Amino acid sequence: MTRLHFQPIQGKTPDIIDAILQAEEVASVGEFWNVLNVVAEELVVNVVSYSHSDYLDVDIIRDEKSITLRFHDGGVPFNPLKKDPPDFSIPFEEREIGGLGIFMVKEYMDTVDYEYTGGENILTVMKLIETK
Repeated sequence: MTRLHFQPIQGKTPDIIDAILQAEEVASVGEFWNVLNVVAEELVVNVVSYSHSDYLDVDIIRDEKSITLRFHDGGVPFNPLKKDPPDFSIPFEEREIGGLGIFMVKEYMDTVDYEYTGGENILTVMKLIETK
C-alpha cells in the first residue's frame, strides 16, 4: 500500500493527479490507467474545489485482481453517492452544471463506498483488473 499526502490547494490539482497516476500501483494497471485517470481527476477536483480541507490523503492498494484508491479529507461532510444521477432526458444545454463526474466514477469503478468517520470523508473506489 502507498499513502500519498497532499495539501488540496487551487492550482496544485494537476500535480496531485499526476502523483497519484505515477504511483507504482497505478502506473502498472495497463489498459485500466485511463479509467483511473478520469476517476482520480474527478475526485481530486471535488476535494480541492469543495471540501475546504487542509489535507487530502490517498491510499493506493493493489493486488493481483484489483486496485483500490481511498481518498481521505477533513473537509465538510459530503456523501457524493447521495447525489441524484444526471437526467439524460433533458437536452444538454438545459442541464445543470455538475453531477456527471460522480456518475462516471460510479459507472467506471466496480465498487464506490463513502463513510464519514473520525472527522473525515472517506471515499473508496475499487476497480477489478485483469492480470496477464
